[in-house]
Amino acid sequence: MKFEVDGVAIEIRPRPGQCLRTLLREHGRFAVKKGCDSGDCGACTVLVDGQAVHSCVFPAHRVSGRSVTTAAGLGTADDPHPVQRRFVTAGGFQCGFCTAGMVVTACDRGAKPEELPELLKGNLCRCTGYRAIGEALTDSVSEPATVTPVGMRVVTGTEPFTMDFAPSEGDAAPPSAPLHLAVLTSPHPHARIVSIDTAAAEAIPGVRAVLTHADSPDVAYSTARHEQRTDDPDDTVVLDRIVRFAGQRVAAVVADSLEAARAGCRALRVEYRPLPAVFEPAAALAPDAPKLHGDKPDSARIADRERNVVAEVHGRFGDVDAGIAAAAAVVHGVWHTPRAQHVHLETHGSVGWLDASGRLVIRTSTQVPFLVRDELCHLFGLPRERVRVLAARVGGGFGAKQEMLSEDLVALAVLRTGRPVAYEFTRSDEFTSATCRHPMRIEVTAAADASGRLTALAVDVLADAGAYGNHSGGVLFHGVNESVALYRCPNKRVDGRAVYTNNVPSGAFRGYGLGQVGFGIESALDELARRIGLSPFEFRRRNVIVPGDALIGGPCVEDDDLEIGSYGLDQCLDLAERALARDRGRDRPEAGWRIGEGMAAAMIATVPPRGHHATAEAELLVDGSFEIRVGTAEFGNGTTTVHARLAAAALGVEPTRIRVRHADTDLVGHDTGAFGSTGIVVAGRVVYLACVRLRELIDGRAGVLGTTDTRKLLSAGPLRASADYDGGQRSVAFDVQAFRVAVHPETGRVRVLRSVHAADAGTVLDERQCRGQVEGGVAQALGGALYEDMRVENGVVVTRTLRHYHIPRYSDVPRTEVYFADTADAFGPLGAKSMSESPYNPVAPALANAVRDAVGVRPYALPLTADRLWALLRQANSARTNGTESASEPFTAPLWSVG
Repeated sequence: MKFEVDGVAIEIRPRPGQCLRTLLREHGRFAVKKGCDSGDCGACTVLVDGQAVHSCVFPAHRVSGRSVTTAAGLGTADDPHPVQRRFVTAGGFQCGFCTAGMVVTACDRGAKPEELPELLKGNLCRCTGYRAIGEALTDSVSEPATVTPVGMRVVTGTEPFTMDFAPSEGDAAPPSAPLHLAVLTSPHPHARIVSIDTAAAEAIPGVRAVLTHADSPDVAYSTARHEQRTDDPDDTVVLDRIVRFAGQRVAAVVADSLEAARAGCRALRVEYRPLPAVFEPAAALAPDAPKLHGDKPDSARIADRERNVVAEVHGRFGDVDAGIAAAAAVVHGVWHTPRAQHVHLETHGSVGWLDASGRLVIRTSTQVPFLVRDELCHLFGLPRERVRVLAARVGGGFGAKQEMLSEDLVALAVLRTGRPVAYEFTRSDEFTSATCRHPMRIEVTAAADASGRLTALAVDVLADAGAYGNHSGGVLFHGVNESVALYRCPNKRVDGRAVYTNNVPSGAFRGYGLGQVGFGIESALDELARRIGLSPFEFRRRNVIVPGDALIGGPCVEDDDLEIGSYGLDQCLDLAERALARDRGRDRPEAGWRIGEGMAAAMIATVPPRGHHATAEAELLVDGSFEIRVGTAEFGNGTTTVHARLAAAALGVEPTRIRVRHADTDLVGHDTGAFGSTGIVVAGRVVYLACVRLRELIDGRAGVLGTTDTRKLLSAGPLRASADYDGGQRSVAFDVQAFRVAVHPETGRVRVLRSVHAADAGTVLDERQCRGQVEGGVAQALGGALYEDMRVENGVVVTRTLRHYHIPRYSDVPRTEVYFADTADAFGPLGAKSMSESPYNPVAPALANAVRDAVGVRPYALPLTADRLWALLRQANSARTNGTESASEPFTAPLWSVG
């Protein structure tokens, strides 16, 4: 079959049934990305004879005699297509994994703003919130971003992600074409594997190895990664004889082709003995519930194996019962948040090999390369110098890539075969075999006196850990800590438990528990403000912490290592309130629609507890540029851009003279990783310190030699400096979200009329980048608030494709007005604080509060899909009619109703 790709004539014989995406990628056309393989996300979009198509569902044989154009064929970094240039100028990407497909979709069409929903209906972005994309496509850029080489590579599809490599492409790629690994997963939520017959699989041509629990290292670990590995329970092995959720690995087949590997999986004959299963956390606590990890030793660090409790936290401060008794108003309610998928468009994946010295090398999509290296050493008994882990640009993470989900299996396969091996999740794998956000039940009691001062705050949380305990302790502690510490109250009580069930495992997710717990607390406080007769903004002003206050959070004792390094919450409340009030009277409801307003606040620590360590190096190169080496990964969080700006500021040069190398365990001594919003406040700080020291060395040598000529300066030897930081100083960042919405009670539909977000980010080093982080966080949280819900039936995930899991599209996301408080943090570099995850946290409660204001009914569960809200309103009307309204679910008139 002959056809053209990017103007080059080629001749290829496609396999029967092969799609165009795999054909193109197999021949080095890596501008075509794999996001879904079902035609839902648009990351693989190409032009066929000028017509945009999703190549993952386009039969390869249909391009015979035709012309195919990828993003790389539209333009180059030196001569980009106009749309590509506008994407860079507008800052229309973050991780960039979706960008090449977006560019191809839009390249041959000018668009008016009202046409963008139709134009982009087949292209998804999880990072940006779409505003910058809209500016790029309507040529309405108001503040041009700095044009950088990486930006041009992203928009032309030539910036490599994890699986974008050709063999023998330097030491960051395998020396030869890798074998392919496929995984057989369990159909049962709980079962013992009696036997696995591998003979038929091993007989398939091309199959090189079959891995079962007999090949697994006898070392327990957690897929979660933290600086201290003991933060998470050792309840996992690479391949287990007992499966605890439907979707868990049972065996792996390694073969010459992916087709052969998958055929090998189908040929495996597994005999299971089903075991009793439990799917609800409350039921898992019952004395007669199956003990999912009852066989684990004390060294596994499970809080209570006999009760299926992974982790628990309990704290008391003052006397809550006395505070309730003394109150003028009391609110009690139980709120529920569902499991949610991260939907980073680049799925989990790794490729591993042995280098010339026999060292194990893993190239992987991870937020934590150093922590993955250390755990692989722990698993396989290898010294650190025998393992290297590196990450290319990571196509989104949101916490899901703070896990080790593919690297361990690839390492086992490489060590077993001695050959390079690649393993890449499908989109369905992400739903059924990766981690999700912890579902939670949040019970809140809040009380206040007649002046609106809190007298009591009690929170009880039950979290569904799923089958394994990765991150559950940290998510539970973090979720109840800052959400409770945000408020001054003389009487606090916190109880929380994370419980094993036979569901898909939960894990780290943007906000790390604060989004779930905050939904309950901020909803309860909104209701309490109504009963007292205060606006929600004024109620927050009277009760939020101020500088000098003790931070009393989850354990209900003062958090000694958490400080208010800068305080902009008061400004955030003012900024959001003024913006929300603007044009309030102009939003007149259409017939049958009701308008309401709502807000919520959130606080987050800028560094995780118990240490976050980073090292960095800076070096003057002979051409006068500077190389910065740092371990943190870039996955759309903007750290590379900020690090370049920090380096330029310290060195007194333009950012164009800075080259940043990152995310490779060969580069520097250590980096805990890109999570917990530490990309700026830890890694950024150490980059700045290293560059300050390098500047001092340069100035000193220039003074001695009497020259600033780079070659002469380097004639006396290299000029490089390093810095080290343990992240011990922890500050807090604040966010306030406000909405005006319209709700249609007859259908349950919700429209966002105005979205406002005010953030205390300290010194904003790159306003466009920071605003993009806020917009992206709000957009992702809106998806979780309005439609995202992983449906599970008897432990089996039934939501397995993006088509059936609604993440926000361009047409779904309102424009969010973003405002920044004017502060400078005492601990962050140049006074900066990160904004990677915190904007997510106040969005759902603010939206729910606005809906309650519009219709007079309090939502107690997410997501607020139209059918669920319609049912809630019908139930409320029925309760009014029958006189059976609940005291904890008031149906009083809206405070701010309009019209």
